[in-house]
Amino acid sequence: MVEISTSILSLEKGREAEIFLALEKSKTDYFHIDVMDGKFVEKDTYQKMLENVGYIRRISNLPIDVHLMVENVKKSIEEFSIFNPNIITFHLETCKNKEEVMETIQLIKEQGSRVGIAIKPNTDIEEIYEYLPFVHMCLIMTVEPGKGGQTLITDMLEKIDTLNKYIKKSNLEIDIEVDGGINLKTASRVKEAGANILVAGTAILAATDYRVIIEELKM
Repeated sequence: MVEISTSILSLEKGREAEIFLALEKSKTDYFHIDVMDGKFVEKDTYQKMLENVGYIRRISNLPIDVHLMVENVKKSIEEFSIFNPNIITFHLETCKNKEEVMETIQLIKEQGSRVGIAIKPNTDIEEIYEYLPFVHMCLIMTVEPGKGGQTLITDMLEKIDTLNKYIKKSNLEIDIEVDGGINLKTASRVKEAGANILVAGTAILAATDYRVIIEELKM
């Protein structure tokens, strides 16, 4: 069974506590925190996500899954690490060279979190192979990062499958997380391709019963 990381990107303002507690009761595995700076991606959610993750930490012990879509990765790692996230994911595309990638991985580990490395749809999966022995998770974006409610790019299914086969061939223990356009119609294909953590936001938060949709996505 896969795990579900619920994105709070489209969270209704004023209902934060109600929704966070309902999601925990409905057995989401993670709260997915989409951190955007208005530079690496168009949208800016930075302050909102700092507030939300602080709120979550005051009322819940569920694992926090931080996805950094920012240019200043180091600053963001330091600011979000105070909330003790289970995992912090950064984008390969934000790093200028291999040294910077390895420094970022090391910084996240020093802050006490697991490490995720993410790639946009246009980035070749082979570009992350050399870093896989040093991280805990690879996040494959199946939409262009920065907006909620997009449709999954079906070409990304092959990328997930390729990564899954490489991980097995290399005898690595790494989670494959997929983010973008996940719903009941697309989840089965993504899972078949090899993903074991699904990020879903709109599909869950728009549902009348969080528990039912989360259970169906996991199946």
